[in-house]
Amino acid sequence: MTEDQNTEYKESWRDDYLKWICGFANAQGGKIYIGINDDMKVTGLDNFKKLMDDLPNKISAHLGLMPDINLLQKNEKYYIEIVVSPSPVPISYHGAYHYRCGSTKQELKGPALLNFILGKFGKSWDETPLKSASLSRINGNTLNTFLYLGTQCQRLPNDSANHEIETLFAKLNLMNEEGDLNHAAVLLFYEDPLKYFPTAYFKIGRFGSSDADLKFQDVVKGNIFEMADKVLEILRSKYLTSPIRYEGLLRKDELEYPETALREAILNAIVHKDYTGEMIQMSVYDDRIMLWNPGSIPDDLRGKLKDKHPSRPRNKNIAEIFFAAGYIEVWGRGILKMVEACKTAGLPEPEIKEESGGVWVTFFKDIYTQDFLTKLNLNERQIKAVLYVKANGFITNGIFQSINSIGKSVTTTDLQDLVNKKIVVQQGKAGRAVKYTLKR
Repeated sequence: MTEDQNTEYKESWRDDYLKWICGFANAQGGKIYIGINDDMKVTGLDNFKKLMDDLPNKISAHLGLMPDINLLQKNEKYYIEIVVSPSPVPISYHGAYHYRCGSTKQELKGPALLNFILGKFGKSWDETPLKSASLSRINGNTLNTFLYLGTQCQRLPNDSANHEIETLFAKLNLMNEEGDLNHAAVLLFYEDPLKYFPTAYFKIGRFGSSDADLKFQDVVKGNIFEMADKVLEILRSKYLTSPIRYEGLLRKDELEYPETALREAILNAIVHKDYTGEMIQMSVYDDRIMLWNPGSIPDDLRGKLKDKHPSRPRNKNIAEIFFAAGYIEVWGRGILKMVEACKTAGLPEPEIKEESGGVWVTFFKDIYTQDFLTKLNLNERQIKAVLYVKANGFITNGIFQSINSIGKSVTTTDLQDLVNKKIVVQQGKAGRAVKYTLKR
């Protein structure tokens, strides 16, 4: 067994490893082996008897935990296994809260610590009350739109609009028993949520050949309930093109990226955003769109987002409002819908990765990416040629020879293979007039 999120190997015991036990207890639990090195070789313990007496007392005194501590033997060498179960309550070590993330231990501080403690007690950050927020600042038009959508999709009672706003907000978990609005209410329906949450906005930038080449940008502000529609409208009108096609006599104007996938990604970012972090950022390039959202992926969902998985919204109350309006589901299918929409449009699956304190979702404009071409078992010459066609519109036998520094016979074989694999299409019958373009 290799060292991973739930396993740690230590050659000898140090009291500092109580932090690791604390981190396991605050996360998904795990095992610490004492007397095994990083190469998973049992080095053994000379003081195993003393440790078997001392460890239960130390762990109990410093952490309040009683993990299973087992003495094991291999090749006449003794080592110790400490089995730590996940704790239902936050565990601290000398006032610090540690957390096992991946194969590392992190000390939780600031907003991360607040979210962790709230989560341990079944709460989410967005239901924290804001005593200075007032019902008089609620945007009536936004609230009416929400009520209309909710009743139309039958996720709200038909008489919802007849309730007093205090009663309505209490039913929607947007107000506590003392009459205080919570974070979710302000973010969703307030006229000026930036007063309380300075990074609760959406930033869009159009880039050229590099990140240094910023051509223009937009900032979408206001309440987050209307944000997704505003972002999509700006993308349609300013950032993306709508190639025209016809089905019979019917004209079809569709975005170059599937709108269903974009909408799911935008809604996902808004619902799951860590509103104590940076703003949501969308970068639009010639060949891709990259969306970054501050916040981490739940530990047990890492690497599983494209599989069927349960819904784990960071902001439960915000998610409930978007669900009630018919904007999202509660089955954890958002990522799957994005993947399906891209496949239907003949595009690569969106790429999802965790980086820079947030989650990147990247959509590719066409299927001819370096990774995709490599999976088709194309050689380096062919990949270079396809990317050349992608950038320039076509390639000829002569150009193929030039960019790869090879002869005509190898070029002819490579190009014919691309035609047979239906990646390029030959235009012209013979001679220098023959061109090869991408098959769409």
